[in-house]
Amino acid sequence: MLKNLTTKLLAALLLLATAAHSQTPRAELLLYCGITMVRPMTEIAQLFEKRENVKILIAQGGSEDLYQSAKKSGLGDWYLPGEPSYRDAHLAEGLLGDFVNVGYNQMALVVQKGNPKKVKADPREMLRKDLVVILGNADSGSVGHEAKNVLDGLKIYPQVVKAAAYLSPDSRSLMNAMKKGDADLTLSWRATGLFADNVAKLDVIDLDAKLAKPQALLLNLLKSSRHPDLARSFQKLAAAEEGQAIFRKHGFLDNKATGKR
Repeated sequence: MLKNLTTKLLAALLLLATAAHSQTPRAELLLYCGITMVRPMTEIAQLFEKRENVKILIAQGGSEDLYQSAKKSGLGDWYLPGEPSYRDAHLAEGLLGDFVNVGYNQMALVVQKGNPKKVKADPREMLRKDLVVILGNADSGSVGHEAKNVLDGLKIYPQVVKAAAYLSPDSRSLMNAMKKGDADLTLSWRATGLFADNVAKLDVIDLDAKLAKPQALLLNLLKSSRHPDLARSFQKLAAAEEGQAIFRKHGFLDNKATGKR
């Protein structure tokens, strides 16, 4: 009887060990992701984790800050900045490999719900004396960098910076300040104003695409990746229809919305 009990106990322990082993992720991967794209990329990462039995860690922040972190650490599998200029600026350094287009960012004005200050679809409104304006920092993240491009196109960037109450490091901090009522107007990525927890308090005012050109979201493979085959499979998922449906759900233009890169 003791022998049978011992046999059953050993069998149970073997079964538990096998189950534990099967649940242990076989690889851990790291995505450097601009703040604005964290929501759709988290959802896509969760799908991929279940299908491939891996773990995906997401480092989020301003696009330039993230690139410098990836470069300094020598670790990671993907880099997703908020606009393609970051790839252009750093490609020659040798860290960035192949990329896929996972959608488009586009700048827009964001105001309080109902647009109580009657802001028009013109960035020059940021110079109005009766508005409290906040702006992204051009040196830390894509939202500030692209805001500068838009305002430089109108030759008003220095004036807006001078008039702004303060500069924020990324789109999340801009949206949080707007929701608290700290400002009347900002210039941000339009998708951020359409997020579920923002849309109840904020409105998006779209700008002419000639002024606010859609910016490609390029998911770059890092040459530091220790699992390049898995990394490429993840890129394919994000760029395919299943991943694109998730991007559209979060307010982004998908990768078929405008010209190719």
